[in-house]
Amino acid sequence: MGAMRESQEFQRIRSLVDAVDAPSACEVVLGPGDDAAIVRLDGSEALVLSSDLSVEDVHFRREWTTWESIGFRAIAAALSDLAAMAARPIGVLLSVAVPPEVDAETMDEMARGMGACLRRHGASLLGGDLSRSPGPVMIDVTVIGAAANPVERTGACPGDDLWVTGRLGGAASAAAAWSEGRQPDPDARRAFERPCPRTGEARCLRELADIHAMIDLSDGLAADAEQMAAASGVRLILESEQIPLHRSLENWAQPEVALAIAAGGGEDYELLVALGPGTADAAARKLAREFNVEFTRVGRVAEGAGVKWVGADGEIVDPPASGFDHFAGEA
Repeated sequence: MGAMRESQEFQRIRSLVDAVDAPSACEVVLGPGDDAAIVRLDGSEALVLSSDLSVEDVHFRREWTTWESIGFRAIAAALSDLAAMAARPIGVLLSVAVPPEVDAETMDEMARGMGACLRRHGASLLGGDLSRSPGPVMIDVTVIGAAANPVERTGACPGDDLWVTGRLGGAASAAAAWSEGRQPDPDARRAFERPCPRTGEARCLRELADIHAMIDLSDGLAADAEQMAAASGVRLILESEQIPLHRSLENWAQPEVALAIAAGGGEDYELLVALGPGTADAAARKLAREFNVEFTRVGRVAEGAGVKWVGADGEIVDPPASGFDHFAGEA
């Protein structure tokens, strides 16, 4: 009897795994190729799991960027959920659905971007699924991490200071430019195509600062601050003049528009952190020294509910933006 011929689907899966070329962490007992992955942990850590879905024409457009960048962004968005809990990445499970015009070469390009992001954060490809779709392209990433004491968004306390990593609004600035038929600022384009989930930075903060709550800024500072406030049962007071704008927004003729993009655009994948007062200095120095990342105080936590924005003199101002909502407008 002749040798069994490998199906086109399995050929593609094998090609994807080879193109990702991600490292295998020591905890990974069994990676891609079986029905499930096996990850062994000792008793001192908890598994941290999350999933993130990237849908064409919602999260990305193929005419804006390369397939390599699309793959990179899909992995980065999912890893950012681990960063929000100060978890150490272990690996991802990846499910992809593509229409007929997305050929094997295109998928390999997308996989190379995925692999680049996984290698940067020391995570493994554990397995997944591949399906034909009538369209659009959909990429679902399940992330698996570990942490001894995962940080939640529920612990912000009155008196805490609010800090953010990095600068905000770069990805949204690029998306706005493309939507208007313009080429974005190069720095903004890089922010969109190569977001950096703060996995290492979050663990540094966990080690050096008194973290009470943390959330990643995927839907924008305005929306994600509301999520932290609701989860913690407190009021977050944000100082509009302190919001660190991405460099592509710094010299805009309409600063209020720049602030709205920074506060509401989303997909920054930075971190909003509630810290015990006076505990940020050592962490801020290490973030600057080892990660080249800014750490900026943007407000404080008070008793009450919701989010209040204040201006330079402490006066209450209108929220600059509402943040991204997939189902805005529905009853």
